[in-house]
Amino acid sequence: MAEELLAEERQGEATLVEAQSDLSNGKKLYLESYGCQMNFSDSEIVASIMTKAGYQTTRNSDEADVVLINTCSIRDNAEQRVRNRLTQFQKDKRNNPDKVIGILGCMAERLKSQLLEEEQLVDLVAGPDAYRELPGLVSEVESGQKAVNVLLSREETYAEIAPVRLDSNGISAFISIMRGCDNMCSFCVVPFTRGRERSRDPESIVAEAKDLFDKGYREVTLLGQNVDSYRWNENKKGEIIDPAKETVNFAQLLEKVALVHPDLRIRFSTSHPKDMTDEVLHTMAKYENICEYIHLPVQSGNSDVLKRMNRGYTREWYFNRIEAINRIMPNCGISTDIIAGFCGETEEEHKDTLSLMEELRYDFAYMFYYSERPKTLAARKYEDSVSLEDKKRRLNEIIDLQMVHSLESNKRAVGKTHKVLIEGFSKRSKEQYCGRNTQNVMIVFPKTEHKPGDYVHVKVTDCTSATLIGEVIDA
Repeated sequence: MAEELLAEERQGEATLVEAQSDLSNGKKLYLESYGCQMNFSDSEIVASIMTKAGYQTTRNSDEADVVLINTCSIRDNAEQRVRNRLTQFQKDKRNNPDKVIGILGCMAERLKSQLLEEEQLVDLVAGPDAYRELPGLVSEVESGQKAVNVLLSREETYAEIAPVRLDSNGISAFISIMRGCDNMCSFCVVPFTRGRERSRDPESIVAEAKDLFDKGYREVTLLGQNVDSYRWNENKKGEIIDPAKETVNFAQLLEKVALVHPDLRIRFSTSHPKDMTDEVLHTMAKYENICEYIHLPVQSGNSDVLKRMNRGYTREWYFNRIEAINRIMPNCGISTDIIAGFCGETEEEHKDTLSLMEELRYDFAYMFYYSERPKTLAARKYEDSVSLEDKKRRLNEIIDLQMVHSLESNKRAVGKTHKVLIEGFSKRSKEQYCGRNTQNVMIVFPKTEHKPGDYVHVKVTDCTSATLIGEVIDA
């Protein structure tokens, strides 16, 4: 059960949202999202597009005229959850035959024909680059047709669309800085479902960050499949090449966003070990409002497995990047992703992952066993040869070790004082606030006269393997 608990944490929960348009068409939209942070960010774009088209979103699927599910294809379990949800919506549709059921995102891109025609679970299919067309696609369905648009784009970034902040605490928000991925990791479907990598105009990103700060938000997370490869050239769409116009890399973008306001905290996800530069690390160290936290997926501690995964780095390269983080930012929190039981993984290769964990001692990790995804390089080239029993055993060994390391990491925080951005009430009690420190660790503390969005200094008095417990003190 341990692997299911931690794997589902990465999968996320459905997001149910409400938004209103000044130009209502009298129809209601129910939007539900699963998967990574990018999917949740995409749903905010979808809500904006549909709200402008006159839809009012609702938290009640029964009263909705249109039901859209934004999906994830990273693991088979994720797809099965969505199938079960679609089956339930189809049953509900018996009471409202005119209801439109649509599927968005990665699963839509990968299984369009199967979901639309063979299983007849949906009326509408829209890929990640087709969200502008959603109002028209809904109209097609309402006229008696099935509607589909899964064309991938080399240009679409939705840069000028102001997202509707969904289910937001009003404190933290996502900003998508790029779309797609050019890394062909052999286990991953993202390059096939989200298309080629393209970066968003940095000025639009800065403008969105400024707007969020002016509206009271105090933390933004810059999102991309691989933020380290962010690159914008101002000449890219013009016919005249002007050498005076700059090319902006990720380190430079970080600085631009950090300069919006010193009280706006900056986080980002996800980094790739082969692309992370010292320039990024020095920029992080330069600005106090860029959080000292990096999620750096390793996936495996064995170089041969990493080669089969087509990750583009070795065990030694990864250690070099961790050494650079520790040297430039000694207090930086580090988390990772680990896959157990990848194709052909031997016991010795599995032990290399455990030994890497022992040496690096991550603060936190997202851990899974390998789930073969159709059409990926691994599915075409390698045999999924590790038994399910061995996958689960190896995953449990990884989880057990990480739980020890996470507790050790949190115990080191006891007695120290942390600057915390209050995000809201604790899940357990309205008498407690919660918020994260710069290292991305959640801290729970008694409610004070402060309010969400305020920064406070919290002295840690106790901890669990996942949470710090403390009390507010004067700075």
